[in-house]
Amino acid sequence: MATEQTYVIVGASLAGAKAAQSLRDAGVDGRVVLIGDETERPYERPLLSKGYLIGKDERDKIYVHPEDWYAGHDVELRLDTRVTALDRDRSEVELSGGERIGYDRLLLATGASPRRLDLPGGDLQGIHYLRRTGDSDALRETFAGGGRLVVVGGGWIGLEVAAAARGYGVEVTLVEPQPTPLYGVLGPEVGKIFGRLHRAHGVDLRTGSGVEGFEGSGGRVTGVVTSGGTVVPADMVVVGVGITPNVELAEAAGLDLALGGVAVDELLRSSDPGIWAAGDVASAVNPLLGARVRVEHWANASNQGKAAGLSMADQGEPYAKLPYFYTDQYDLGMEYHGWVGPDGADEVVLRGDPESGEWLAFWLSGGRVQAGMTVNVWDQGDPVKALARDRASVDRSRLADPGVPLDDLT
Repeated sequence: MATEQTYVIVGASLAGAKAAQSLRDAGVDGRVVLIGDETERPYERPLLSKGYLIGKDERDKIYVHPEDWYAGHDVELRLDTRVTALDRDRSEVELSGGERIGYDRLLLATGASPRRLDLPGGDLQGIHYLRRTGDSDALRETFAGGGRLVVVGGGWIGLEVAAAARGYGVEVTLVEPQPTPLYGVLGPEVGKIFGRLHRAHGVDLRTGSGVEGFEGSGGRVTGVVTSGGTVVPADMVVVGVGITPNVELAEAAGLDLALGGVAVDELLRSSDPGIWAAGDVASAVNPLLGARVRVEHWANASNQGKAAGLSMADQGEPYAKLPYFYTDQYDLGMEYHGWVGPDGADEVVLRGDPESGEWLAFWLSGGRVQAGMTVNVWDQGDPVKALARDRASVDRSRLADPGVPLDDLT
C-alpha cells in the first residue's frame, strides 16, 4: 500500500510495537514514528512479575522485537521522549523538548500507571511499585538480600510478587482488604483457593485488612500500619493496588472517554477519525461481547495493537476477540478465557479437585458460560475458550463432571 502519510504511535509499548509491525505487514510504506518515554525498546510486561522477576528468564526474552528490527523495518523509534501535547487542529504532537511532529493518523498506546497510595509515609525508601523493567530489576536485587516483605494488595501483581519473593526465601506478609485474594476478579470461591496456595507456601496472608500508612526510620520503611492499628514489620514493601489508564493527552485534547479510558469503536477509532487507541488505555466496543470493555492484560495489548495497525492501514475489521490472561505462581499455571459483565456471575462451577493441583473453573450467568479457567491443565484451553466465546448454555452437573468431555456439553 503506497502512501506518503505519517503514522505516529504514542507509546513504545507492546501495543505500540505490534501496531508498527502491523502497519508494515499491511504494506504501508509511509513514515512510522514510535515514541516512548522509557529508555528500553518495547517489551512485554508480564515477565516482570513472573519469569524475569524470579530469575528464570533472561532479559532478552522480554522484548517484543530484536534490537535491529525497528531500523530494519524503517520504524523511527524515539525512546526517552515524552509527548506533552496533542494538537488535533494541526494534527501534531509536541515532544518534551519542544519538537512538533505532524501526523496523518495517530495511535494512542499510552498504557497505564500504577495506582499509588497517598498515605502517611508513602514516600519512604523501600516502597516499590512494579510496572517497568527498572522496577523489576530493583526487586530482584532487593529479594536476593532476603528480609521481610509486605505486599499491599492481593491482585495478580501482588500474588505474583509474593510467589517470586518466597522463591528467594524472603519472609512475606500480604495485606488485602477483601475477604480473599482476587475477590473482585474471580469471586470468593476461587479466591479462597489462591489464598490457600499462598499460605501453603509460607505467606502470612491477612485478608479483611487495609493499610493506613507506613512507618520508617532514617528515611526507609520499617513497617506497614494496617487498618486495625497493627504494625507489620517490613524491610521492603510492594504496592499492587491496580493501575490507572494514561488518558491525560486524550483528555486534554478533548477526545471522548469511557470506563476510564479512551472511547473507541469496534475498529479502535476514537471520536476523532484520525486517532486510534489500543491496549490498557482503550475502552473498545467489542461485538463479540456486545459491550464496551477495557481490558488490562497482555493479550489484549498485543491483539489490539495489531488490529489498530490494520485499521489505520484501512485493512481493519471489527475487534471481536475474547479476553484472555494467565498467571504463574509457584507450581500453579493458569489460563483464563472470557469476560464476566458488570453484573457478575451468579454461579461458579469447579471441575476437578483443586487439592489435586489440576482443575477447571467456570463462571455462569443464567446457565450460560461467561468465562472459564484452566489450572495446570494444558489440553483443555480450546474447548474452554469455545464455551466462553459461544456463551454456551450448559447443564451444571455435566459441566462439573470431569468424565464428560467439554466438547459434548452443547
